[in-house]
Amino acid sequence: MGNKKMNISTFIGCDKSYEEASLVLFGVPFDGTTSFRPGTRFAMQAIRTDSYGLETYSPYLDRDLENIAVFDGGDLDLPFGNTEKVMDIIFEYSRDVLNDGKKFLMVGGEHLVSLSSIKAAYEKYPDLHLIHIDAHTDLREHYLGEKLSHASVIRNCHEFLGDGRIFQFGIRSGLKEEFEWAKEHTYLEKFSLDTFAEKMDELADVPVYITIDLDVLDPGVFPGTGTPEPGGISYRDLLGAIGHMQKLNQIVAADVVELSPPYDPSGASTAVACKTVREMLLTLGE
Repeated sequence: MGNKKMNISTFIGCDKSYEEASLVLFGVPFDGTTSFRPGTRFAMQAIRTDSYGLETYSPYLDRDLENIAVFDGGDLDLPFGNTEKVMDIIFEYSRDVLNDGKKFLMVGGEHLVSLSSIKAAYEKYPDLHLIHIDAHTDLREHYLGEKLSHASVIRNCHEFLGDGRIFQFGIRSGLKEEFEWAKEHTYLEKFSLDTFAEKMDELADVPVYITIDLDVLDPGVFPGTGTPEPGGISYRDLLGAIGHMQKLNQIVAADVVELSPPYDPSGASTAVACKTVREMLLTLGE
């Protein structure tokens, strides 16, 4: 399971001890329900290595990782072939971090892994609201009979969050039934993040969890993912959204998911994921 005592290989600037850290970074190397192209289990390992091509300072946010205490807990030890057990492990680790008075940034892995971390945040913050940035609705009741699927992660979250708590942006793929269901149960902006700033104003003072599926980006920017969807946003758009997140006063946790390094041997997608992780650490650490 994630290591709470020492860090050996860390994301750049994330070398504080667990005890002194206010923010925990950890990886979840799981892609067991991936329906198209697997490989996201390798994401965090690639991100850690590639992070040393980054600076700890963000000129976008004018903040530096050297000025916040971040512990990199490594990757969770997960069994193969047992999705329910994997979900329990993620939930327990996320819950423990939150109960220790810390925030976390989880890095997947496929998008299903977010479910357990969001559930842990909801357990501690019953008024939790969810910001979901993604190309896909993820609102299916099940995928090929499986309720625990990356294609149903947000629908599963709705079961405990309920109506009026889920805000979806950049969505451009899903069943017609999913889009119709969303009209009654979530806030869903198709294709863009044009209303993102406005919604951050509305959510400024409530507990918020942010989940970023990197396939929201156009494949021309981010080809290294399992389910690429043409017509996506630019990286500048995503950075703009992260800028607007600074309006939020109660971000309790977040995740970044769906980098699959094998599908972009150039390394450009991993570089994009690295910078996103840095910006989200700085956003949580403020």
